[in-house]
Amino acid sequence: MRKVVLFMHVSIDNYVCDENGGLGWISYDQELQEYADAIVDSVGMPLYGRTTYDMMAGYWPTVLEKPETQNARSLKHAQWVQDIPKVVFSTTMEKAEWNNTRLIKDNITEEVQKLKATPGKDLVIFGSPGLAQSFADLGLIDELQLTIQPIVLGAGTRMFEDLKTPVKLKMLRSKQLKSGVIGAHYEVIK
Repeated sequence: MRKVVLFMHVSIDNYVCDENGGLGWISYDQELQEYADAIVDSVGMPLYGRTTYDMMAGYWPTVLEKPETQNARSLKHAQWVQDIPKVVFSTTMEKAEWNNTRLIKDNITEEVQKLKATPGKDLVIFGSPGLAQSFADLGLIDELQLTIQPIVLGAGTRMFEDLKTPVKLKMLRSKQLKSGVIGAHYEVIK
């Protein structure tokens, strides 16, 4: 059975974006890129909340429109995310127009269980703190892949806010990168 994995960049004080929604504080270098690429290799289906979906759908297809302005890694990732089956969870969207995207509006637990039962690589939530919160409250997250950034933001959007019940974790592995980022892989204890 496939797992639902949350992949998130997070500050030491639990923020996933700054108070303006920005991500410029992430220590994104070659080593972190390679670490993130290894996680992407485990993905069979990206899962998005509406805000992250809109951001991704607004950016990655444009990379393919001007390939001469892009590096090989960006083009490869843009083609991957264009082609792979994706799911967006939203109660307010009417339709999802990005290539190969399915919209799920309700019956989240049932729909996620169906997705988990299909063959393939893991289902990975990219960012999407609102979706991560909902999935955590429903007990749908199996693992967390976090890059803990060496920064205290003090404000912004938190990874989890007001969880209904605590989520207990078991460390599977960790890796310290030269930049001070810690890659932490946890299993949710159910």
